[in-house]
Amino acid sequence: MSDETVELGVELLANLEDGQLDLATALDRLETVTSEPRTTRTILDEAEKRGVIDREDGILRVRSGEYVSFGSDVVVREGEFTCRRCGASLSTGHFIRFDNGELGPFGSSCIEKVTGRR
Repeated sequence: MSDETVELGVELLANLEDGQLDLATALDRLETVTSEPRTTRTILDEAEKRGVIDREDGILRVRSGEYVSFGSDVVVREGEFTCRRCGASLSTGHFIRFDNGELGPFGSSCIEKVTGRR
């Protein structure tokens, strides 16, 4: 488990547009950062410790009020990619630029699902 992975996961949670979401949905989104259950737990614990989220009865409430700006925080690149969320082949990859690194690539609909825009 790397510190960078944990930081990226906390940043993702901090930037979700959902005011609240169930744990299963949060885990689905965190799987774009890591598939390691121990790291996922560390991300959730760290996010709660920092006041990014509140957890209660299987519900996460996002407290940060931040969000991903598709105009400035998302980089679009042409090439051959595989969507980090659904595994589809992509000729256009969307990458979310966070302070601690980039997350992606995603297809146009998956990036909206990951950020909670849809």
